[in-house]
Amino acid sequence: MDLETLADFVLVAAHGGLGKAARSTGRSKATLSRKVTELEDALQVRLVDRGATHLRLTAEGEALLTRTRGLIGELAQAGDDIRNGGSQLSGLLRITAPVLFSHVALSRAAALFSQLHPHLQIEINAEDRFVDPVEEGYDLVIRTNPKPTESMVGRRLFTDELALVAAPKVTRPPAGGPVDAILMSRIGEVRDWVVDAGEGPVTYQPQPIMRLSLIMMIHQAVQAGRGAAVLPWSLVAEEVALGRLAHWGHVINRPIEVWVLHASSRLSSPKVTSFAAFLAAQFPDGKLLISSKS
Repeated sequence: MDLETLADFVLVAAHGGLGKAARSTGRSKATLSRKVTELEDALQVRLVDRGATHLRLTAEGEALLTRTRGLIGELAQAGDDIRNGGSQLSGLLRITAPVLFSHVALSRAAALFSQLHPHLQIEINAEDRFVDPVEEGYDLVIRTNPKPTESMVGRRLFTDELALVAAPKVTRPPAGGPVDAILMSRIGEVRDWVVDAGEGPVTYQPQPIMRLSLIMMIHQAVQAGRGAAVLPWSLVAEEVALGRLAHWGHVINRPIEVWVLHASSRLSSPKVTSFAAFLAAQFPDGKLLISSKS
């Protein structure tokens, strides 16, 4: 495959059509269309279905975009680094992170970093699903308790704990008793909650009454007094201290470690390593404190 032709395909696919790609680059639609056709001829597969007003990727086109978008971006970044002599960061930095962390910490950190590096574009996608950063073209991914892997490296940002909490009006059942539970949607088998409230382990039997897809949604449901839930201590500590939520105990043997990770192949990318170091510096004591003003 010709790299220039491949780059044009990625450009068109990423913009979702010839018109948008042409307007963003100043190149003609005819030229970009011809390049995509040349790539299809070289691979002997159809990559796009062309409509009157839009362009849709075929399965083969989606696969090619997924496999090559990150590589094309890295090549472009390498050229920028050489051209700038390493004096300034530029290009696009793509980050994916959990919704809660993005809301309370990541957006602010990214804005501060952007002020320091005005030639760098930063894209953050906040989502709680599992993301393959290499396949989906992300430079950095924020993960909770990531499993060790040879393809990903990074650093720990902070540690946290899980706490079982409920609104003060919710009656706390006796040890071993059932409790109305608000759970994450993706949780499969429901297991007993074992917490330590300061006097040793106490077990509760969660009875699911709501399943929600985001931690912030669960937090709001708990505040409304619908039931109990296990939430990050950093999220509820202030409310517990103010008496707005009742703390039933910390969950035993379920520590939280939040890491910033990137593909090991991108160890030499200045934009990746610089932002990872900057983000880690935002948590000098290794803790995340969430204020009600966040």
